[in-house]
Amino acid sequence: MKEYNKELANLDNVEILGFSGEIESIPKTLEQVEKIRNSCCDVGIIQLMNADAIAGKEHLKQGVIHAINTFKRGENLAKDLGIEILIRTSTQRQISKAFDILGLKEGKMNIAVVLIDCPDYFIDELSDMFVRNDAVLEADKSILINLYDIPEKELKNMHITDILIDKTTRLIVDQ
Repeated sequence: MKEYNKELANLDNVEILGFSGEIESIPKTLEQVEKIRNSCCDVGIIQLMNADAIAGKEHLKQGVIHAINTFKRGENLAKDLGIEILIRTSTQRQISKAFDILGLKEGKMNIAVVLIDCPDYFIDELSDMFVRNDAVLEADKSILINLYDIPEKELKNMHITDILIDKTTRLIVDQ
């Protein structure tokens, strides 16, 4: 895989983590996450998403980079950086479609978490809610092909992660 341009974004304050867990209630889970965030500050970002729709850490990093850069350029589609990360990573323009792809679901699921400007103890707090498992961030080609409607012909020429990073980048070009 190639190294991608970080353009304006600075990833020094970003952590990408994987977890497995059971979500009994999405609103209660989001409320717990909000309590964690509010326990120290109200400036950090804690974004949870469906890890099965992620083609590895590089795919998610690229979504974060593009989201940060769109805010810096004033080209963001969402008012919230966490939601912009969902939009960019999902390769969608519509927030509802981004949530369909990357949003949390009730039941057992693999969860990708992006932390921006958060203290290290947030990881411990999230580990009390879910089981830490970075392996869930690895691309599952069979899920991703169907989810993102990727033709076999494209897969013969590019790695699945590169395809999704390319789709993420096209959101900027098409704006």
